[in-house]
Amino acid sequence: MPTFKITVAYDGTDFVGWQRQASGISVQGLLEEALRELDERDVAVMGAGRTDAGVHALGQVAGFSLERAIAPDALVRAMNVRLPASVRVISAETVPASFHARFDASAKTYRYRIWNGDVLSPFERRYGWHIIGTLDVAAMREAAAMIEGRHDFRAFQGTDSKTHSTAREVTVSRISDCGFRPSTSSGRPELVEGRIPHPQSAMIEYEITGTGFLRHMVRTIVGTLVEIGRGRFPSAWMNDVLASRDRTKAGPTAPPRGLFLVRVDYN
Repeated sequence: MPTFKITVAYDGTDFVGWQRQASGISVQGLLEEALRELDERDVAVMGAGRTDAGVHALGQVAGFSLERAIAPDALVRAMNVRLPASVRVISAETVPASFHARFDASAKTYRYRIWNGDVLSPFERRYGWHIIGTLDVAAMREAAAMIEGRHDFRAFQGTDSKTHSTAREVTVSRISDCGFRPSTSSGRPELVEGRIPHPQSAMIEYEITGTGFLRHMVRTIVGTLVEIGRGRFPSAWMNDVLASRDRTKAGPTAPPRGLFLVRVDYN
């Protein structure tokens, strides 16, 4: 009975999330349906992260065991022909039977996309949070750096979470931007450092890597960063929110459509 580790990408817009639910279409459910047809039995699929409804993945990892023998590249092809176009198995490999996609993971990386400007391209509406008005990217970058290290992230935990241990280690927390403005000399766009100019639309990307994450943690960090970017609070407010351990002190939870699970690492 071979055990496989697969890497999966999906557009989460139309799903109730990764995890199988009593109603609605889930990514886990689709993978298990494809494998049931392939292996002619029920196959349990374990994912590395349980992404929420509307959250996307570029590199979700899952594990399962099959009764039939099949080469990894053939497994990729066989699964993809049984899956909708919004879910793709990117790669597959055989692993020891003891492999556990969730508990064996050493780190996960997420990215969140913010589109800043008056007009959002209709082709980006499913993959980012549209913010009108100038965001202070330098202040957001300074606040993002305060997230790195080991902290109690209770203030960023979803109110419906039942997790009692809320300390987590974050190794990377950074903001990057791609702001442009018309050049007065040439008429061509040129990169603007620090602040996204109004009214052009440009992307701001937040990246975070950690050993584990609380429910809604990344999206609430992003919501807090946006409050800082809007000038409603100074960058030092991030430390105050961390110290408070109080969800009501943090910013709003950013919408799920801008969040991507990018990578899962294993030792």
